[in-house]
Amino acid sequence: MSDRSKRVLHCASYPGVSLRRTVEEDMDFLYRVYAATRAGEMALLADWTPAAKEAFLRSQFQAQHHHYREHYPQACFEVIVEQGRDIGRLYVARLNDEIRVMDLALLPDCRGRGIGSALMRELMTEAAALDKLVSLHVEDFNPAKRLYERLGFTVAGTRSFYQLLHWRPPGHASSPAAAECAMGAQPNTAS
Repeated sequence: MSDRSKRVLHCASYPGVSLRRTVEEDMDFLYRVYAATRAGEMALLADWTPAAKEAFLRSQFQAQHHHYREHYPQACFEVIVEQGRDIGRLYVARLNDEIRVMDLALLPDCRGRGIGSALMRELMTEAAALDKLVSLHVEDFNPAKRLYERLGFTVAGTRSFYQLLHWRPPGHASSPAAAECAMGAQPNTAS
């Protein structure tokens, strides 16, 4: 086990849930989480063979993984763990003026139980303490968008089929320049 994986954070608002840094051995699991987030899209491709879908998903996963590592080298890439079981991934970039949620994804049987909400609230608490905004990109049709809206995120812009959402702590000084900078960045997805 590498030193990176030894850092474990516990989710104070959801007992039994913790985060640990990703390691190379997590790639197959991270792919499964990614593929699970795309299952609805793949179901619509009735004329694709299972092998074609698998090849496409692996290619897209590798491209996303490379993009995140290249454009956000200082980000925290973490596996979400519940009671010793890997259940999702949380990728977060802590930038000068914002905390950017690059990706939050859970396995299907772990969704809808409040884990994603608890993790987002912890990031929002961290952002409030640092007077930073929280940002993320989400597709308009993504069911997770409802979660972000319930948590108080608002649309700050649109790029392609992604919406940029922001959450600002009470009393946070809005910065139009920060919003423009974030819109110019490559979209990330918080599933």
